[in-house]
Amino acid sequence: MKNMKKFVVAATLIIAAAGLVAVLAGCKGKKAATNLVGVVMPTRSEERWIKDGNAVKEGLEKLGYTVELQFSDDDIPTQTRQIDDLITRGVKVLVIASIDGSALGQQLENAAAAKIPVIAYDRLLMQSPNVDYYVTFNNYIVGQQMGNILVKGLSLDAPKKKPVIIELFAGSPDDNNATVFYNGAMDTLKPYLDNGTLQVPSGQTAFTSVATLRWDAAEAQKRMENLLSRYYSGNVVLDGILSPYDPISLSTLEACKAVGYGSGNKPLPVVGGQDCVVASVKSILASEQYATILKDTRSLGAATVEMVDKILKGQTISGLDTTQYNNGAKVIPSLLLDIVVVTKDNVQKEVVDTGYHTRAELGIN
Repeated sequence: MKNMKKFVVAATLIIAAAGLVAVLAGCKGKKAATNLVGVVMPTRSEERWIKDGNAVKEGLEKLGYTVELQFSDDDIPTQTRQIDDLITRGVKVLVIASIDGSALGQQLENAAAAKIPVIAYDRLLMQSPNVDYYVTFNNYIVGQQMGNILVKGLSLDAPKKKPVIIELFAGSPDDNNATVFYNGAMDTLKPYLDNGTLQVPSGQTAFTSVATLRWDAAEAQKRMENLLSRYYSGNVVLDGILSPYDPISLSTLEACKAVGYGSGNKPLPVVGGQDCVVASVKSILASEQYATILKDTRSLGAATVEMVDKILKGQTISGLDTTQYNNGAKVIPSLLLDIVVVTKDNVQKEVVDTGYHTRAELGIN
């Protein structure tokens, strides 16, 4: 009987201990969930999205939040599954940089039903009332600066003996930003097109004609090769390219080099870009790509971290634009950040001195 009593007591203690462990584990899981933030980026194949994702994750973790960072590999079904999973796991805020801004309606509805605030990160989420905030740069001004790069680089305000020849490229048609960029650029270039200073030999000027699905540099290069083959024979020489994105800038330049531009009497066309990737800054320093637009991912990440922190603390978010960005369902309160145009003249000041890229990354001795 003594042994039996000892066994019962021991068993009771083991069961109680197991129950305590389970309770503590449950509490631990519940505590993690109260601090869990979901961050979903479109791809890890592009330099900028890795920087963006890491900037948001590291900033939030410094404030004590738990962050689940996902990359969707430019695959929409993957992104929808990732967001569904994060909603199921009980995230308290979702930060989403979409692949297709119109493809997440059901996920946004599910987030709203779970009372999860949603921040659209740099790419506006479209056709849904279930978007709470948008954090980005002033994308219309980005587009204007894309146009201004050509105005300055091609000296369009100086007298011309003959028209300046350009071709136009735009971003992905499923990314609302691409349309805003293009509209800003074309509003800047329109007076020069109207008065004949600029000409587009292909005649391809509508957004639908010049858009590049998924911002694919290889597709842009193929299109540039086709344009050069079809429209640029004899004395017709390409002077400039409107480019919305650094990898597209570099790929179109490669297409030009392949048919003799950059040597003899055919200088490389003036090409701008966006995102200030290392390869493009190197190209600028080599006097090939003319310029790029720096959208500092550190600033964007810091602004997003601050917004998430305020949301979770129930604080007011100030400085929002409440007029410009209508996603087709409502105007989304937007935080708009500033940009910098980078040329060879200010790489040191705006890129190196600010620590955006190091001298070693850029191959500067």
